[in-house]
Amino acid sequence: MEVPKYDGNIHPDEWINDIQKYFKLKNINDVKIAISFVDPIISLPAEIDSLEKLRDALKEDISFTVFKNTNKRLLRLLKYIPERQNGETPKFISKFRKYCYNAEINDIEEQKNYFCHSLPNNDDNYYYNYLLEFTKRKENIKSMNDLIREFEEIVTDELNLIRNESIVALKHVATGKYLSSIENLLYTTGSKSQVAFVSSQVLGPSALWKIIFGKNRYYDPQDGDSYIYDSHSIKLQHIDSYKFLGINRVCYKSPISEHTEENRQRYLKSNDVINLSVNKFYDNNGMHYIQGEEFLRSHDIQFTIGNDTFQEVVCHNERLGGNDEWCIELIKQD
Repeated sequence: MEVPKYDGNIHPDEWINDIQKYFKLKNINDVKIAISFVDPIISLPAEIDSLEKLRDALKEDISFTVFKNTNKRLLRLLKYIPERQNGETPKFISKFRKYCYNAEINDIEEQKNYFCHSLPNNDDNYYYNYLLEFTKRKENIKSMNDLIREFEEIVTDELNLIRNESIVALKHVATGKYLSSIENLLYTTGSKSQVAFVSSQVLGPSALWKIIFGKNRYYDPQDGDSYIYDSHSIKLQHIDSYKFLGINRVCYKSPISEHTEENRQRYLKSNDVINLSVNKFYDNNGMHYIQGEEFLRSHDIQFTIGNDTFQEVVCHNERLGGNDEWCIELIKQD
């Protein structure tokens, strides 16, 4: 083990710890040897007879003030790059902790303030707002370990967010069955459109849907980080048949919804429980106007087509209940 010279570019505590390890390895205990590793440009008092006094003397030198201030500036310059943009969270956390240690920033409130400064603050809602999510959790953070734990949860949550063109499944909460459709399987009455229903509790290809932003939502196809948030209007496209989930404007009694609503949080993420609703329109001389909102519901009522039996899904404008809850599961992000 070699001990580097102390020249003011390492924290005195860290350097003294290295000296102590060196002394233990060499089975020596001579402070004069430690002093010999200090760069001559650093002035030391004549009488130093212990490593503790040497540590104190190094901290009194102006080089340590410069060292601490430099690390504070490095903290201010430190910026988190999300993993989706090829950033490395462990390296970012390691640098943040090291700069705090070197600058002797031990107060958790000060640490939180520096951490906030390092996070992206995107006014553009196409991107995940790490700063906003972190500030929501600030009051729960009482230590550096708490800070890292909360941020790790935020980073994990971001990977589970529902983005434009994500592939999802919609599980009916009350029955545990998936919203499904089958290509060319049509209702025998009413609109005679493709059937939508809830099926097995085992996820299969008939239960996969792609989320696509509605026409009233500006979307740049080159922007791959657009998330579903607040009450965005979206479309659900069946993966297997390419058909869109919708309710017939002529108001046949058949399913279903064309967009989701999300409550209580900014972003929609995998395993959130949501309600699905559709704006019902009426036609007035070729102009379509919103007549009201109807919600997607499933229940125990079944219908048959040929020899097959299906659990029904309907749209309604009654009070919401347990049969109106759907759990959205992220299957794949494009």
